[in-house]
Amino acid sequence: MSETEALRRRYARRHVAARVGVYGAAVLAALVCALPFLWSLVSAFKQNRDLYNPESNPFAFNEPATPDHVRFLLTDTPFLTFVANTLLVGAAVVALTLLMSLPAAYSLARLNRPWGTPMGIAIFLVYLVPPSLLFLSLTRVVVSLGLEDTLWSMIVVYPTITVPVSVWLLIGFLKAVPKDVEEQAMVDGHSRLGAFARAVLPLVFPGIVAVVVFTFTLTASEFVYALAFVSSSPKMVVSTGVPTQLIRGDVFFWQSLQAAAVVTAMPIAFLFNLFLDRFVTGFTMGAVKT
Repeated sequence: MSETEALRRRYARRHVAARVGVYGAAVLAALVCALPFLWSLVSAFKQNRDLYNPESNPFAFNEPATPDHVRFLLTDTPFLTFVANTLLVGAAVVALTLLMSLPAAYSLARLNRPWGTPMGIAIFLVYLVPPSLLFLSLTRVVVSLGLEDTLWSMIVVYPTITVPVSVWLLIGFLKAVPKDVEEQAMVDGHSRLGAFARAVLPLVFPGIVAVVVFTFTLTASEFVYALAFVSSSPKMVVSTGVPTQLIRGDVFFWQSLQAAAVVTAMPIAFLFNLFLDRFVTGFTMGAVKT
């Protein structure tokens, strides 16, 4: 065997070993990340004496599984109402966020004004203000508008969280689109708005998907504002309704809590994986071009 052939085989073995190591680490990381979800799924169907037995394996059924706790969640609590409220609020906030963030991001990315960059930074800094510092003042706003204890209170307030970071993300993605694209559309007879709608929007679709996923996830998981603005159960969302219904004093309906977590997480995880490639593209392009 020649020295060149031996060197080639050595590099090939190193390449295979490196690939195996990378995939092995990825599989291990996936298993570690999946363990909490698996534990929640198993716990949702466990009997009380199995769940509270310290000798039991937390990832296996040491006693026969039971659907009673899931049935209790779906029939004895307004969980489905909470889910419907969450979907309604999430869809409305996503629509408002796109309606406000797309024009703002386009104007900051395309219109050459001296205040463009400082304005973009200022918009992003608004997102860094913690909700715990704002909910008292925003509560006064909600009360003055007569929206207390309604879903509209969350629909009106949540864009203050989602719009700033969405604008910042879309600015970076719009900067990745060459200006020649819309200039050519305008030469063909379209207005600036028409060029934006017909030529630019299809190219920034991954960024729009990233904004939609980010906005809906943030809206569904937000707790402080939802707790401050809504107090009646029929108007609550999942993030506040589930704890108030399944934590009563020092009594925790633990299996039903885990069932609620699983039922809520599965659709979001499915949609996230469905648009995963576009979601990652949107965030990475925004990060590079900002």
